Amino acid sequence: MKKGAIKVSIFYPSGEGKYFDMEYYANQHVSMVAGLLGDSVIGATVERGLAGGAPGERSPFEAMGNLYFESMESFQNSFGPNADEIMTDVPNYTNIEPQVMISEVII
Repeated sequence: MKKGAIKVSIFYPSGEGKYFDMEYYANQHVSMVAGLLGDSVIGATVERGLAGGAPGERSPFEAMGNLYFESMESFQNSFGPNADEIMTDVPNYTNIEPQVMISEVII
């Protein structure tokens, strides 16, 4: 990914009583989001949490999704008008409240 790109990371913390349907997320939700945001998305990844930092430790996150944009303006202009539709789909794959971090790619 190029330096200066904007990365939007969506984290889904693990924990007792929490569920996450990776099949739905990877095959339906992400496709829907890509369709809504169109060409403003310059890259995307989906990751499944496997383990924590210590041997045998559970991953602190069930999953993480990442979207990349050319600029904050590109992200805001594409996501803002579609935020309600995107967030309405969340209960279809998880009962976890997503945590979001927006960052700038340095390297």
